[in-house]
Amino acid sequence: MFKKIICCILFNVIFGCDSKSEQNQVEVEQAESKINIDTKANEALSFAQNRGMNTDFCILIDFSKHSGLKRFYIWDFNENKIVEEFLVSHGAGDNPWSGTSTKDNPIFSNENNSHKSSLGKYEIGERGWSQWGINIKYLLHGLESTNSNALQRVIVLHGWEAVPDTEIFPNGTPEGWGCPALSNAAMTKVDSYFKNVTKPVLLWIYNE
Repeated sequence: MFKKIICCILFNVIFGCDSKSEQNQVEVEQAESKINIDTKANEALSFAQNRGMNTDFCILIDFSKHSGLKRFYIWDFNENKIVEEFLVSHGAGDNPWSGTSTKDNPIFSNENNSHKSSLGKYEIGERGWSQWGINIKYLLHGLESTNSNALQRVIVLHGWEAVPDTEIFPNGTPEGWGCPALSNAAMTKVDSYFKNVTKPVLLWIYNE
């Protein structure tokens, strides 16, 4: 009986501390992201206005966050807040496709065949058919030197069955070949936002 009590105490100390540490990490990342996203949203609005883009909403993707946390945001410029948030994949690079090797430290590139995601601002383009997910994709036109090869690399916004609907931290979201991929349910929701859009929508991937 005494040994069982000691074992229980040790288990709680060891695993309880791990759980608390993980929770603390989540809370820190969420707080930092909230402060950061307000600044990014203001800059995004100015950029959209100057470019004659849609000023009702934009998409912000914060790749500085762990991939097991929600980091894909639909930001409503009129309400000045996040109205949707989802998990999103990033590129695996030289690591195994659909693995989670870089779940907390993605590497970026604008090079062909790098299988890495590209940072920067994009104009969301034509809606088309995709072999992945719900068979819908949106072309992404890179607007900066860091993502200028997006079309050539076939970097698109699409759904993927491997992406979960809910947060899975400390596990990571499966990594693809550079596309920001969402769960099928999330992609269905995102697609609905484009039904009455008349101006190009801004998508901004950042890591700071």
